[in-house]
Amino acid sequence: MRNKKQLQIEQLDQKLEKFQDSAMVLVPTKGWINTIRTTINMTRDQLGTKLEMTKGAIQKIEEREASGQITINKLKDVAQALDMKFVYGFVPNDGSIEKLISKKSEKLARKIVLRTNQNMKLEDQGIGDEKLDKTIKDLTNEIKREVRKSIWD
Repeated sequence: MRNKKQLQIEQLDQKLEKFQDSAMVLVPTKGWINTIRTTINMTRDQLGTKLEMTKGAIQKIEEREASGQITINKLKDVAQALDMKFVYGFVPNDGSIEKLISKKSEKLARKIVLRTNQNMKLEDQGIGDEKLDKTIKDLTNEIKREVRKSIWD
């Protein structure tokens, strides 16, 4: 049976899945604003008129976007002036939130179990590799089910 957290993860993964292809798109060197504006043959003056700004202010906006120092609200304003929609999102490196949580849970479980086993070996009470792997797998599933905050440490 799925718990509330698992359902949230599934729903978020469904939303983020739509961004997977966009992660492959490279941002133009001069930024999107400059690239789109020049491609559609719009001058800085024309874009400035739509945004009630000067040509120089548009140049600054393009420079700030290219250097990563522009606000999301400003990007939304420019998109609207270009008769476009500004979209942003995050794409998990592992393909999904579920995979990210699994990877982090397994890493934490391995760390806990191996540290505990090391202490037990010092007391001549260590467990075999097969039992060790099963213990790591069981703890991984428990950590994953709970989505423990400690996986992010």
